[in-house]
Amino acid sequence: MDCLFCKIANNEIPSDKVYEDNDILAFRDIKPNAPTHILIIPKAHIASAAEITAENSGVISKIFEAAAKIAKDAGLESGFRVVTNCGESAGQSVMHLHFHLMGGRSFSWPPG
Repeated sequence: MDCLFCKIANNEIPSDKVYEDNDILAFRDIKPNAPTHILIIPKAHIASAAEITAENSGVISKIFEAAAKIAKDAGLESGFRVVTNCGESAGQSVMHLHFHLMGGRSFSWPPG
């Protein structure tokens, strides 16, 4: 498999890690859209939110538990955003499920 995020999860490509456990990895986005912009991924390959099933959904709760911890550690008490894109037309550029944790600035809705 030639998946960028699988390679990062397997330490084949370096990343600026901020959190890691047996199931998930969080690292700083190389093209941040906010002062704090961290990607949180499952280590197991799941292509997108469209592929979440009863068998693999447990990792999603772990991702959100980690997001809360990461946000607290980053000092994002005033708020933060967690978002995932599903499919190319929604802006997903790497076909490995990932969540963007962003904070440190004000956001508007809907996003552009």
